[in-house]
Amino acid sequence: MKLTQVYSHLNGLEYLLVYKRYLWDEILNAIQNVDARMAFCKISEEKTMRGKVLYSPSELNKLFKEEFSQNRWFETRIQYYVNEDLETTRETVDIIDKDIQKQKIINKGFIPFNTYNQVDFVKDRVAVEVQFGKYFSVQYDLHVKHTFFYERGDIDVGVEIIPMHSLMTQMSSGVAWYENELTNIVREGRSNPPVPIVLIGVEPNC
Repeated sequence: MKLTQVYSHLNGLEYLLVYKRYLWDEILNAIQNVDARMAFCKISEEKTMRGKVLYSPSELNKLFKEEFSQNRWFETRIQYYVNEDLETTRETVDIIDKDIQKQKIINKGFIPFNTYNQVDFVKDRVAVEVQFGKYFSVQYDLHVKHTFFYERGDIDVGVEIIPMHSLMTQMSSGVAWYENELTNIVREGRSNPPVPIVLIGVEPNC
């Protein structure tokens, strides 16, 4: 595949080029090494595209995982606790130690519910999400996942890899695409989301 467009939010790309150039090179190599033809195998069952061969999101994700894993980029999952009370949530939301967080919720008289946030690939304080899912998934990544790990102090930059419109038209309906998500970020203003982000649009070489 090839990198077609890049948008740097809050100088995310500039940070990588200056401080983590080797990670940026690994991200570029991972994209370039993915052979999209291997994922051109999904037979559509949608009414408007029935029988048409499409790119499979799950296969594309699998190919990207293989590439990133070779360079020791691994999934990271962080568990934490939530509860129903607003004031207790305000007091506990920034507690890093989940056991302390849990006990404080209990001490306040509420039930702590275990949950987690997960990101596809993390290495040396840079997180990468490869997103070929539905349109709402990218917004969740930007405003929940990347923001969560950034506010905890676990990462310095979040990278989001999504299809260009040209690739999206050869996938199932409802998939997020670069041109639309770029507009969403710009519309929300310079400081939202409050984390340095590199938005990457990719498409097949052919």
